[in-house]
Amino acid sequence: MITITGQKYRFCDGVTRRSFLQIGGLALGGLSLPQILQAEQQQGIKRGHKAIINIFLPGGPPHQDMWDLKPNAPKEIRGELKEISTNVPGIRIGELFPRMAKMMDKFTVIRSMVGAGGGHDAWQCQTGRSSKGNQPAGGWPSMGAVLSKLHGTVKPGVPPFVGLAPNCGHKEWGDPGTAGFLGPAHSPFLSNKDGNAKEDMKLNGLTIDRLGSRKSLFDSFDTLRRDVDNTRAIEGLDAFNQQALAMLTSSRLAEALNLDKEDPKLRERYGRGTAKKQSDGSHKLLDDFLMARRLVEAGARCVTLAFSRWDWHSGNFNRARQDMPMLDQALTALVEDLHQRGMNKDVSVVVWGEFGRTPKVNAKAGRDHWPKLSTAVLACGQMNHGQVIGASDKHAGEAVDRPVRFGDVFATLYTSMGINVETATVPDLSGRPRYLVDHGRRPLKELIS
Repeated sequence: MITITGQKYRFCDGVTRRSFLQIGGLALGGLSLPQILQAEQQQGIKRGHKAIINIFLPGGPPHQDMWDLKPNAPKEIRGELKEISTNVPGIRIGELFPRMAKMMDKFTVIRSMVGAGGGHDAWQCQTGRSSKGNQPAGGWPSMGAVLSKLHGTVKPGVPPFVGLAPNCGHKEWGDPGTAGFLGPAHSPFLSNKDGNAKEDMKLNGLTIDRLGSRKSLFDSFDTLRRDVDNTRAIEGLDAFNQQALAMLTSSRLAEALNLDKEDPKLRERYGRGTAKKQSDGSHKLLDDFLMARRLVEAGARCVTLAFSRWDWHSGNFNRARQDMPMLDQALTALVEDLHQRGMNKDVSVVVWGEFGRTPKVNAKAGRDHWPKLSTAVLACGQMNHGQVIGASDKHAGEAVDRPVRFGDVFATLYTSMGINVETATVPDLSGRPRYLVDHGRRPLKELIS
């Protein structure tokens, strides 16, 4: 979020310490070209602008009503929705995803996601880690932060890591992913915290000319540096000189966030949705899906977003009939758009929630929390799509074939970025190299040739 305000510790030209930190929060990446090239050479990372769009469904979506229906189960298990066929023989999905059914050859459904921690948060979907316990000092970094660290900035003025989720009443559902021990230089640029990216881009009366004249001030904040006791925070301040000014003076980011530049017909294909937040959850802003594509096209390496609120302890099927067609429209528009623009080989898409829902429908026509099993969908990224990975039992309660963990999906996504998860590491606060996924997690061989 670009805001230039503040109340305390005013510097000589009127810029406050708080203002500087807010501007500085936009400083992402921070690696010099030699550092990037050296890191890539050491860790076998291939050059090129690859990216990931991570779509989080906060609350835990009902897997057995979306992409793993059980039509032969008792009524209290199977619920009200029916299966439909797809353009891939033998694959059937829920009736509320007709657009996806027509292009199933461009998707992969994982029906055997296991290992959910059970918390109502996006943490596993952002870090891929199995447990919050025994974290290194500073905490595990999210995927966006890792990509920012390893790959750096693609184009000046465009942050490598962008979060589009709004502030949620249950804040864990609006988590875009944090930098963890990688520090503020690799934090996400939060462009859409109140559901209006264009409003967030206002500079509140501070002109680019005035900002540019203060570049020397950014080089002389010794007092501010003494206030910072975290070495990674200082690393972030070093990145501010390059990245904050680049973002504020370049038109690339503003243009990417300006959806008015899109063909109206394409915008209608994605759908508009609503910026109104769903209780303590996210909004249903379908514009975010289009915004994600525009940001990736402009140079972002990882874009995270959240859609609606899926904690349906009551009224599961009524809510499904509202939200699932919207997800179907926006997701298929995004994948179709990436293919039409020739971006499908370089951009990977993943859709998931923190856990699944109970096989049995409760007395309020809802489904409750079910960490034992969930589902995920992947698209693009030059993967082998048009398939289902894994299988659940007859009630969609447990995995009976090919259990897949969050870290396995992360290993697959990193591999799609050209990163070798068996050798690539990032340093923690002590300088110790840390692997990107938990021990034993490997790319899904069904997807990666």
